[in-house]
Amino acid sequence: MPPKQRGGGVWREKVMLLQRWFVFAVALAAVPFLASCAVGPDFHVPAAPDVDRYTAEPTATHTSATDVAQGQAQRFLKDRDIPAEWWTLFRSPALDALVRQALDANPNLQSALASLRAARETVYAQKGKYFPLVQANYSPSRQESPSAIAPVLNSGDNPFNLFTAQLMVSYTFDVWGLNRRTVESLEALEDAQRFQVEAGYLTLTSNVVVAAIQEASLRAQIDATQDIITAQQQQLNLLQKQFELGGVARAAVLAQQATLNATQATLPNLTKQLEQERNQLTALAGRYPSQEISQTFT
Repeated sequence: MPPKQRGGGVWREKVMLLQRWFVFAVALAAVPFLASCAVGPDFHVPAAPDVDRYTAEPTATHTSATDVAQGQAQRFLKDRDIPAEWWTLFRSPALDALVRQALDANPNLQSALASLRAARETVYAQKGKYFPLVQANYSPSRQESPSAIAPVLNSGDNPFNLFTAQLMVSYTFDVWGLNRRTVESLEALEDAQRFQVEAGYLTLTSNVVVAAIQEASLRAQIDATQDIITAQQQQLNLLQKQFELGGVARAAVLAQQATLNATQATLPNLTKQLEQERNQLTALAGRYPSQEISQTFT
């Protein structure tokens, strides 16, 4: 081959080599840009509603005061947060113990918590694809060849030990953002499950507290009704003595008797409502009606 042609062939090989390196460099430079692109629109959190209250009319800033113990006017503070264990603000150890018992014994809430833990672990598992996958294997063995055939090893050792070690590393480039979109989807499912847990948590605790307050209210109504019955019975006794002495007409005695009977008729309904509240508290605490809770509220 003439020297000129030989030099031209070397030059073409250098040009092709430079082209290959250029393509390789461009491909490496494009990988980060491709990896930063994800298919599909980005999610944006919607703006909160432009409202500051639930009612059409402005809410009051203070409550009305009453002429009883602890009847001072109370004021409302806006934009304030309350603790997660909001029922502790009542300063009632019995209520705290009952709410904690209900939280521990409620199967629906425990199931929701388990689903939340499963959703969180699923997110962690999907995020693991961001990192390389490393697998290692080590297999030791001890073998012996039959004496009738040639030994496996050239050294003639028999028996002999064989150790096999393997190491595999793999990584998948998330060029079009499939893994990132999958992680975002799983994180959204985790958030939805967390909101369900919070809803169940708030519903259960509020039901327990409302039932406890209702029980205290019914006990107070029963005590007040019994005091009224006692006073009306005393008044009836006085009217009967006055009637025997000719001081009042029989109609006054009968009217007082009717008033007393009407007051006594309200007592069974209050007692029934109290038993219903006790059964509800017992059920919320995860017990059967025959296993009534020990806490009482007045």
